[in-house]
Amino acid sequence: MKAPRYSTSRQKACQRCSTAKARCDRKAGRCTRCALRGLSCTYLPSGAATRGVSDDENVTQSQPLSTPDILHAAEGLLPTSGCDQPTGLEGQSSAYGSAQPIGDTTPTDTSTATSAKWRVPNDSRPNLTPRSPLGLDTLDFSCLELLNPINVDDISNRWLNSFVPIPGQKVKEYPASITAFIYRILKSYAAVTVRGRGVPPFVHFSQTIPALLRPPLSTCLSLVRVCDKLLPGSEGAATDVLQREMDNLYEQHGTYDDVDLLAAFQAYLVYSLVLFFILGRVSDPFLRQAMMNLQELACSCSRGGLVCVAEQQRACPRWEAWVVAEAKRRTLFTMYLFDSVLLAQDGLPTFLGTELRGLSASASKSLWSAQTRYEWETTYSIYLADWPGGGLRIDELWPTPPDLDAPGILERRNRVDQWLENVDEFGTMLYAVTSCTHGG
Repeated sequence: MKAPRYSTSRQKACQRCSTAKARCDRKAGRCTRCALRGLSCTYLPSGAATRGVSDDENVTQSQPLSTPDILHAAEGLLPTSGCDQPTGLEGQSSAYGSAQPIGDTTPTDTSTATSAKWRVPNDSRPNLTPRSPLGLDTLDFSCLELLNPINVDDISNRWLNSFVPIPGQKVKEYPASITAFIYRILKSYAAVTVRGRGVPPFVHFSQTIPALLRPPLSTCLSLVRVCDKLLPGSEGAATDVLQREMDNLYEQHGTYDDVDLLAAFQAYLVYSLVLFFILGRVSDPFLRQAMMNLQELACSCSRGGLVCVAEQQRACPRWEAWVVAEAKRRTLFTMYLFDSVLLAQDGLPTFLGTELRGLSASASKSLWSAQTRYEWETTYSIYLADWPGGGLRIDELWPTPPDLDAPGILERRNRVDQWLENVDEFGTMLYAVTSCTHGG
């Protein structure tokens, strides 16, 4: 016997969407709205369901999130146990949530429901990441072959320097204009991430590809979106959600492999930036403890290596190894700048990060933005030819050593000029800060 003709079509929404008077896509297994919130999804018997929003009705424009919205959104995004949870990167529901960050992609339809703060994998939606043409499906982040040219343990103790200065350390005398410049730049990193317009320039684009996105960073890029357009009075709830995830990240970081540890380091830094610049936790004691934890995370991440073995041998490394090493260095430099902002806020001195001496300055725009392995390897071959003695080091942007003679000073300036020919916005920012602070 056939089912009644309208028995299914009249059931417009699941029980939860019907109660909330929200649009329900009636996706098999669990609708999108319930999946985002980690809620069970059930349908009332035919004829018993309350009226939901019909498929052809217009939905409301996106509105600021209230405190209940924040807590509901966090339910489906925060991990419930350890790092052994499924990643949710293949369209599966997991403790990290099945939502994926929008990145630079913006919806063409401006009528977006309040709950649609993240895009959820949908078999009917085309894959926005071209993989085969770019060869990104072949990226392999195992066996990276990295080494350390510095003593990374000094990174974890940096917070002590402002209270127990090491003899001979040089104080960085930031002009007020440079402190304000760093503040505005770092604030823009937090804002672009919260709004889903992209990622900070210390996160490589390959790290955001769904198949390669690691859980700590995946959760972060989704979770900070709850801080966009908050209603007055909701900041406390958003702060609690972020701080809880930061505690979870720090407690679990000893169980991560090198690539997950990089993602955790980057995520923890993003959370800290959002707390300070977006949620206004300027004098929050939690943030001071978070900086200590962040420096410990930076130390642990750096132990896996900051330089490719092939880089040291003046040879072309594997693209994957270079991406991890460059992302680590950029994240380190950003953390040091953020540390200087927090110290200035507290009226404490900032010391030159001499423990980073010898690390490569940020790479060229063409290397960092290369979209294919062939493009990157070709660009790196040109880089090796242009820099036979090795690329610019971060300490070459610091004050000129007093024992450097005139030819040495000229050579150093020429190397900086050559480096500036192809830097991206991150390199330009580093140069602006160091040049206006140290001269040269």
